[in-house]
Amino acid sequence: MLGGGRLSGGSEARTAGGAAELLSAGKAFADLSSWRKIAVSGADAPGWLDALVTADLDGMAPGRARRTLLLSPTGAVLAEFTVADTGDGFLLLQDPAQARAVDELLEPYVLSSDVRLQDRSDGLAVFAFPGRTQPPKAPGGTASAPSALGAGVDLICLAEDRQRLRDAFSEAFAVASEEDVEAWRVASGIARFAVDADDGDLPMECGLGEAVAFAKGCFLGQEAVAKVRNLGHPRRVLLRLAASGAARAGERLLADGVDAGTVTSAAALGGRWYVLARVRWEARSGPLRTSSGVSLAPVG
Repeated sequence: MLGGGRLSGGSEARTAGGAAELLSAGKAFADLSSWRKIAVSGADAPGWLDALVTADLDGMAPGRARRTLLLSPTGAVLAEFTVADTGDGFLLLQDPAQARAVDELLEPYVLSSDVRLQDRSDGLAVFAFPGRTQPPKAPGGTASAPSALGAGVDLICLAEDRQRLRDAFSEAFAVASEEDVEAWRVASGIARFAVDADDGDLPMECGLGEAVAFAKGCFLGQEAVAKVRNLGHPRRVLLRLAASGAARAGERLLADGVDAGTVTSAAALGGRWYVLARVRWEARSGPLRTSSGVSLAPVG
């Protein structure tokens, strides 16, 4: 599946370089080779994985991917990752900023199932192209969409081909730094579990509700999240907001002078400031300001 060949064609505000704006335009790429990459194979793998994660994996085809979560029995998010169908199994792509590796979390559920978990983090490389529907042609590489970043497409290849492909891609595309990717993410309103969530958060409380397929069959933690969705509301929500000035992660939010939440991510892009903020349910619709006096408004 993956071989060689020649190429043919957080804790504070993020201030990005020019590559951040180019990501959405399809003119830049990000090297995600530091991400965890866990191969899942075996005769029972499709049904076993589908029964545990929040995404509906039924009907997936090679080259397709789905963002998903692993929840605790009480519905709290334990891990967020992308499941990529490689044609001969699945590859789980996980942000290394998450404290708990997904294979370690899944291992206790294998038991007698015909399932194998293999850490391929050192053997594979991943390049993300958030603004493209297809990656550049690279013989031996495998496309996977949507990207683990949340939009666009990834190219998965052998680690031994990483530097050669990175050099070739760099001739046609800008290389996005970690700061660039973070600024693009925040401006796009994409939640990052390792940054925008607290221990014990339900998916709907940390901006990850879209990773839950409520119509699918049972999955770990389903009853708890379904109860909140059907019978009430979450304690808080993650909002994408535009800021009137510089903001920083960790700043408190106020609504009519009362504590309303916290900025979890902040970044400047295209001359504007954007934040992701954890806001109490009751304060989600009101006028918000940071503790330093910066006004916040929904991104229109």
